[in-house]
Amino acid sequence: MDAKKLFGLSQLDYFRSSLDDRSLQSVNSAVQKIIDTKKRGGRVMVVTGSGPNIHEGVTTLIAELIRAGIVDAVSTSSAVIAHEMAGSLDRVYRVDAQALGMDMGKMPRGDVFEFTCMTDDEISALKREMPLDDDLLSRGGKLPRQNEIIKAAGNMAYPMGLRTERLAHEVLSLARMYGLPFEVVAGWGCDERTMLGAAAKKGVPVLVTIPQMVGGGAVGMSIGDSIPVSERSMRISRMLASCDVIIESAVALTQEIHDGPFECYTGHGIWAWWSGQNTYNLREKSLVRIDLDENLRRAVELNATVQEAIDKGLPKTKAAKIPFRMEMSAFARHEGSIPIVGDIGKVWPLIAHDVAEGLGVELEFLSASQDTPEGASMREWSVENVKPLDREKMLERAKSFVI
Repeated sequence: MDAKKLFGLSQLDYFRSSLDDRSLQSVNSAVQKIIDTKKRGGRVMVVTGSGPNIHEGVTTLIAELIRAGIVDAVSTSSAVIAHEMAGSLDRVYRVDAQALGMDMGKMPRGDVFEFTCMTDDEISALKREMPLDDDLLSRGGKLPRQNEIIKAAGNMAYPMGLRTERLAHEVLSLARMYGLPFEVVAGWGCDERTMLGAAAKKGVPVLVTIPQMVGGGAVGMSIGDSIPVSERSMRISRMLASCDVIIESAVALTQEIHDGPFECYTGHGIWAWWSGQNTYNLREKSLVRIDLDENLRRAVELNATVQEAIDKGLPKTKAAKIPFRMEMSAFARHEGSIPIVGDIGKVWPLIAHDVAEGLGVELEFLSASQDTPEGASMREWSVENVKPLDREKMLERAKSFVI
């Protein structure tokens, strides 16, 4: 990585000014908590949601924090895994699907068909791995381009979206052969600027949460098929148990954390404990949540009201008079919760920079909000530098894996 590519550095003051006083105070509290935790040998886990974390460069930043030894575990969504397998972000162009001769009953809304922008050398290299429809590529290249955009990689565009689907089945086969989660095997071939690739190099666990195992097409299904749900729950619970600070980044469902089958403080782990199973406890941990929903902070402020409703067996939503997402209840009641209401594209660079500075660690990458010039440059850099999964590298690692 180019150490000079600190895209967000000149924007940090702007990012700070975009936060209200309470959010800025929460950022400072979270930073200090992380610094104190790492200085005493503690561990930090990140729980990421999907799309925004890719688009804002947050997953690439988390990969850098893994490399730097600041982040020790990650749980994420199957969609993020699919995008990282394809290189995080790529450039695509769209054409009129009807003019291309496609079956319009199968086309997505907008009646467009997407193609990945690729060089001739990249196309030739891909042909050594899978058959490509040269006629389709030729016809698509001759049609007027409706628009050309940067988006989450390996999604709907031909051929890289199809490549990710095909790779999913190959990764699943290896995962089952070696008794490993899909994410581990995929990480063997992923770019080290992705969370999967950085984690594979450092021996850091990355796992998809069960509620987030619904995206990424064949990738999501293959992740679900790679290990049983009960094993995935236990693996995630061990990750959570081993970490002291848990940072949640634009994630909608966090059942394993706040309401999990093995968690005994805010969750339903009492019967797992009763039955002699391995459980964990959030009691002494710190929960940091970065979210745009003002209700999250409001729920924390209504801590006593929410707990009183639970104690009386009453609906929490009616007592608090705010919309509740399922994870708000436990987060709101936990003494170690730090809600940060703000844009993850602006909050994450602040946290990463300030934590690294406090620990005396030099970062080689810093993300930036995509609505800034630095963020636009970062996205272009990501397209050019964060490469798709290297299948040959993955297979070579598989050959040397010892069960």
